Amino acid sequence: MALSSKDLIGLEHMSQEEITLILDTADAFRAVFDRPVRKVPIMRGKTVVNLFFEPSTRTRISFELAEQRLSADIINFSASSSSLKKGETLRDTAENIAAMKIDMIVMRHSSPGAAQYLADVLDASVINAGDGPHEHPTQGLLDIMTMRHKLGSLDGKKVTIIGDISHSRVARSNIYGLTKLGAEVTLCGPPTMVPGAMEQLGAKVEYDLKKAVRDADVLNILRIQLERQSQMVFPSNREYALMFGIDEDVLRTTKPECFVMHPGPMNREVEISSAVADGPRQVILDQVTNGVAIRMAVIYLLSGGDPGSLAGRG
Repeated sequence: MALSSKDLIGLEHMSQEEITLILDTADAFRAVFDRPVRKVPIMRGKTVVNLFFEPSTRTRISFELAEQRLSADIINFSASSSSLKKGETLRDTAENIAAMKIDMIVMRHSSPGAAQYLADVLDASVINAGDGPHEHPTQGLLDIMTMRHKLGSLDGKKVTIIGDISHSRVARSNIYGLTKLGAEVTLCGPPTMVPGAMEQLGAKVEYDLKKAVRDADVLNILRIQLERQSQMVFPSNREYALMFGIDEDVLRTTKPECFVMHPGPMNREVEISSAVADGPRQVILDQVTNGVAIRMAVIYLLSGGDPGSLAGRG
């Protein structure tokens, strides 16, 4: 089996089989991490351009590390020092880069649909590393990979996503991916951050935190994205922490096996307490490790790699 598109724009239109293919391929790449030499020559001779128009630490480093471990040639594009500052359009920039015969572009942009726009005008593969509040597919996939490692099959499992849902591309990718794998998703947060219309995506909306976490197998806690809000949508950080922050008292009301995730960066003592963020029930650093494997898998599959050839590479 192969992916049906040359691009990864989001999980909304991916099939269950394609999502599972990426997850299984990422599991095969995880074996590489335990080897003395953590590089494989699969992408030797191919060039990937990292095109980031928004600040990023984890995602950018994770993609660069994935590309390096696959032995790709890497070009890092800085929007702040590019011809975009001189009035050049996104399309002109991308077409000039593509004319240099590159194979793949990883792009983060503040505008929803920017990655799809590039994919439509370029022959090179495009990976969406986050487009405004639309989607962040590799983050969704690494979250799902982490859950799958802890829970096995996700069919019938209950995942509660807590926080700033309306501004979150991570939440959307999680919802699309998890529901296709049979999980039940509940969204929780202030009504100003979790509009009831989000139920149209296939998730349940619950504004009572205690009810939302009571039967959950996983709590996926989202960062409060103040930079995406045109006005304050809750009274104060302290008020949010009291009403929707996840601390040890909240965890005591959950099932003992329920675990905690966070895509980072964290606002400690706002959406998550330090005691929980550093505690025994979190898998946050596992998410980071799985992120490299997921991005290796996506790059490999989009470049035409055969998943069957990975057997025995560990």
